[in-house]
Amino acid sequence: MHHTATLAGVNLSDSWTPGQQPIERRSAAEGVFHALRLAIEAREIAIGAKLGSEAALAADYGVSRSVIREALRSCAALGLTRTETGRGTFVVSHRPTRELKLGSFSSDDLHEARPHIEIPAASFAAARRTAEDLERISGLIEAMEQEDDPAAWVELDAAFHAAIAQASGNSVFTKVVADIREAMARQSETVNLVAGRRTPSNAEHQEIYQAIAAQDPEAATDAMAKHLNAVQHAVSTIVRSKK
Repeated sequence: MHHTATLAGVNLSDSWTPGQQPIERRSAAEGVFHALRLAIEAREIAIGAKLGSEAALAADYGVSRSVIREALRSCAALGLTRTETGRGTFVVSHRPTRELKLGSFSSDDLHEARPHIEIPAASFAAARRTAEDLERISGLIEAMEQEDDPAAWVELDAAFHAAIAQASGNSVFTKVVADIREAMARQSETVNLVAGRRTPSNAEHQEIYQAIAAQDPEAATDAMAKHLNAVQHAVSTIVRSKK
């Protein structure tokens, strides 16, 4: 029997869990995310309803708890759910918001700010990079191309952008990118689950690296701008017409 929980003064179902077969491992987090999103958008789960625990969802879908956490982070980024410490995860909307919610920042915040930070950082990196900078950046690219775990890949992605800022030799760029690093990782995670951006991103990262290695600031500027535009296009695709 389902227990009840109170959210905003309303008694709600406390233990919604999926009545379906386990998700295949082909892309576990992607599969769980899409299944949860479909159920929420189809109004199979009421506003305010509490999802099952990470352990319960992991058992129902036949995946690890880390996969469930990854999928739930993307549901939260789309504004579909909210996780309350010590209480659980609740459905708060049947439709995605107009922008991704990424902790202290939004996808709109990143879109407006990143070009003014990361494009000049890439240009300066091309002019100032050291052999150690190149080794660090190329190592991250190699690790991303070989990484099978999507959650680990997004952390490497954020580290790549941080390494570009560090190679710029400008401590302000380095600090700002460090401050938004977690938000960039969460955006990358959602974009990868929804829009399949991982492979294109690897190619774009390679272009940025090659420009920096060639000490070509103009090419580095163009490559970083191309990458950020592609990321924003993917974000726009996710949230477009979802009001």
